[in-house]
Amino acid sequence: MEIVFGTWHWAVSGFLIGMVMLLLIYFGKSFGMSSNLRTMCTMAGAGKFSDFFKFDWREQKWSLAVILGAFVGGFIAFYFLSNGTGVNINPDTVSQLQTLGIEAPNGKLMPDAIFSVETLQTPKGFAILLIGGLLIGFGTRYAGGCTSGHAISGLSNFQLPSLVAVIGFFIGGLLMAHYILPIIFKTA
Repeated sequence: MEIVFGTWHWAVSGFLIGMVMLLLIYFGKSFGMSSNLRTMCTMAGAGKFSDFFKFDWREQKWSLAVILGAFVGGFIAFYFLSNGTGVNINPDTVSQLQTLGIEAPNGKLMPDAIFSVETLQTPKGFAILLIGGLLIGFGTRYAGGCTSGHAISGLSNFQLPSLVAVIGFFIGGLLMAHYILPIIFKTA
């Protein structure tokens, strides 16, 4: 049962993502998470306030299965396919986080120093999440899609704008991790 409950090899996920992409291409569909947010806002009536949300969301309702699948898959993986050891983070990452004053997540996906209810109640923690959310939202719209849409769907369709966006995502991530995060979490 270790093959089910242990960490799967990256090639398994890669193969499954490739198969999903072939199916989407066959049916003339594209993949991306941010487009689902637009669809949900349109369903909620946002088209009354902005022309961006004026479209027939019923044509995109198939993609809402992606969100449902992410939630259901995460639930199943955590509660039924996990051996309880949590997430194993690279020791170098743990030591780099500690130099910033961030304790290791200890089996969780995200450190409490950034993603906890207590941190959200502090001005610094609230500002980090608010500004980060705004930057991600703006960046997603400016880039014409999210990381999953560009990196998975766009690159598999050989779209040059997706390649440019993915390169930008990586450069931005490297700048954030190596230069901006140390400034934000600089210990006095």
